Amino acid sequence: MSKKTLGLILASAGPLLWGTSGTVAQHLFDTTTISPLWLVSLRMLVSGALLIMYGLLRGTPVFTVFHQPRATIKLVAFSILGMASVQLTYFMAISAGNAATAAILQFLSPVIIIIYLSLLHFSWPSKLDVISVVSAVIGTVLIVMQGHLNTLALPVAAIIWGLLAAVGATVYTLMPPKLLRTYGSIAIVGWSMLIGGVLVAIFTQAWRHFPHLTGGAWLEVAFVVVFGTMLAYLFFLQSLEHILPTTASVLGAVEPLSATILSVLFLNVSFNFYGILGAVMIVGVTILQFIGAKSASFEQS
Repeated sequence: MSKKTLGLILASAGPLLWGTSGTVAQHLFDTTTISPLWLVSLRMLVSGALLIMYGLLRGTPVFTVFHQPRATIKLVAFSILGMASVQLTYFMAISAGNAATAAILQFLSPVIIIIYLSLLHFSWPSKLDVISVVSAVIGTVLIVMQGHLNTLALPVAAIIWGLLAAVGATVYTLMPPKLLRTYGSIAIVGWSMLIGGVLVAIFTQAWRHFPHLTGGAWLEVAFVVVFGTMLAYLFFLQSLEHILPTTASVLGAVEPLSATILSVLFLNVSFNFYGILGAVMIVGVTILQFIGAKSASFEQS
């Protein structure tokens, strides 16, 4: 197997596990009294600890980031504003609505990045960026209304949490690049999960809300924590060693696709034609941006 093929497989496996874990989490929320906040704190704590242990076993200098006070402050800020926020808002969106629409609405983050960078640099977005924004806005309207002009197809809370998840994903994308380049993805993702998990657990007093679950439900929790978090992040990060980030980001579309298919097949979630069209328009933004990035790199070469 070539390195590129391995990278493509890993870049697809990560989002596939993310999408699948979202569907499993929805089943947990529908069938048990488990709290999204408790599940988020657990998945971050365990996954963060496992990633740090993995880094230590590989000989990665995972403690180097704490040698610089400024880097430590940035790491803590990212843990709260990036890692914890995207996890919390995404799982609250699943709890209030369903895994499919939560994953799709979270995919609005590229559009928010386009708008943010345009405002930051006081520049007009390119034609491709304008098309992306318009496509995403229309797609969002189609998703939340699904052809009904007078009613919403989703609870208001699910829409709000889904949009907040997109904002969280935007912060998660924009905040850590320098930290990642300097200290490595394993250390930064691992510590941000661990720190974020500790803070969420303390803030919510997660130990007081320990759920009483069946053996099957605990297996689902284990899947969300180990496969849907630790291994998903690990696979996706390792894929970046073999393929370009732009290619990996396009394959991230596997997440909403898998969440939608599994939700429809197993959780009785339904989409009409307008909902499907809206999902395609939102996810298609990533493909448009990929095409634009490829064209720009070709012109520069």
